[in-house]
Amino acid sequence: MARISRKALAFGAATLALGGCMTASDAKIPSSATPITPAEAKQGAEYHPQLLAEFGGAMTGTHAAYVEQVGKNIAVQSGLGNARESFTVSLLNSPVNNAFAIPGGYIYTTRQLVTLMNSEAELAAVLGHEVGHVAARHSQRRQAAAQKNTLLGLGGAILSGLLLGDSGIGQTLSRTFLQGSQLLTLRFSRKQELEADALGIEYLGRAGYDRRAMGTVLASLAAQNALDARLSGQNASVPEWASTHPDPASRVQNALTKAGAAGTNSVSNRDTFLARIDGLRYGDDPAQGVIEGSTFTHPDLRLAFTAPQGYYMVNGTRAVSIQGQSGKAQMTTAAYNGNLEAYVRSAFAAAGGQNSTLAPQTIERTTVNGLPAVYGMARVNNGNSQVDLVVFAYEFARDQAFHFVAIAPAGRAGGFNGMFQSMRRITAAEAGAVVPRKLQVVTVARGDTVASLARRMAYDSAQEERFRVLNALSGTATVTPGQKVKLVVRGR
Repeated sequence: MARISRKALAFGAATLALGGCMTASDAKIPSSATPITPAEAKQGAEYHPQLLAEFGGAMTGTHAAYVEQVGKNIAVQSGLGNARESFTVSLLNSPVNNAFAIPGGYIYTTRQLVTLMNSEAELAAVLGHEVGHVAARHSQRRQAAAQKNTLLGLGGAILSGLLLGDSGIGQTLSRTFLQGSQLLTLRFSRKQELEADALGIEYLGRAGYDRRAMGTVLASLAAQNALDARLSGQNASVPEWASTHPDPASRVQNALTKAGAAGTNSVSNRDTFLARIDGLRYGDDPAQGVIEGSTFTHPDLRLAFTAPQGYYMVNGTRAVSIQGQSGKAQMTTAAYNGNLEAYVRSAFAAAGGQNSTLAPQTIERTTVNGLPAVYGMARVNNGNSQVDLVVFAYEFARDQAFHFVAIAPAGRAGGFNGMFQSMRRITAAEAGAVVPRKLQVVTVARGDTVASLARRMAYDSAQEERFRVLNALSGTATVTPGQKVKLVVRGR
């Protein structure tokens, strides 16, 4: 959740549903590519700044310049006229593993996905996949198909995994809860995803990279997804719709098979890549708040809360989403004029959608850890069932409030009570103690082992598992002196 000004974005503000995701298939490579049209460029330019805002903004500096260089070089392989000048390549300041594209030659990768890669060829594979979506006009095709469905947005984005089924209120509340940028997924058709992978692999070969890089980066993504799911909590597993790259494990072998054997002149540029990404931010940016286990802390906004046991959190640009088997919630903010009760009623109306009459059936005042608070609840019919919607708001200043919106099956919203009561103002010392993580590339020394290197990872748990996934090391793989490996350490 990015630092929010006093005139904060409203909870119900519109967001983009985004593309990105990788696969491989028997799709045919187009024999020629039509240059990006002025209309496509105009559409991309319109959505580009909105997308940057949703994903933490575009990074600058040497890391971003390197990603841009590789992206433009791979875009040239598409055959699109004037591709080097037509494409805009952005490195996003986001802690989720994602890459996507929109019409007009705009392609993106998050810094977190870059840290998971282990060679320049893998970076080129991911960006080449996204170039493939642009070259094949996948977004435009999905957008045309989407016109008959109100849940489809830019590029035919489908909000999948709806929270509350198909009723009107269910659809509205689902859109509300899915608007956090990290929980929006663009689902191209399987055929389109397979075609984009085939195009990406073809571009790799044309550029002289190892074509197998598409398969290896997918393998790393599959391993990271599996580890994230296991670490998310005893009763929580990340549902497919919340994964920005659904089921990469099922696509690894397909990509490797399509790539074939490594060419005699193919390159991966592993050491160059590692040198160029050394020092890249890893995980949450303190300016957007950080998640440590079940606790979210925002040093700039000076607040913290703890999610219920068995739930996992996703830190979006405008909200923190809390997901579990027994309910879902978000913590965010909105414009505040000093009246908490009016603020809660406004949050209900926003959750209900445009022209909504949704209002709390009960509303109460209380104090939580010294903070004035107001909460309201409404039981909402949802087809053949009912759900409870709770808004719990806190005043941090005369012109600043924050609130949770939670949905649970009727009678089960009490599972969020501990979280509601955990919201607190943190001290300046606590805020100053939040130190981000970053990537550090080191050379394996004589006597170093996987275990000894893993102990240097800036985590209290699963150090070796994290180290192995980060470096694409199997459960039995070892390290050798002189080898370059990645660590995650504390540092600004």
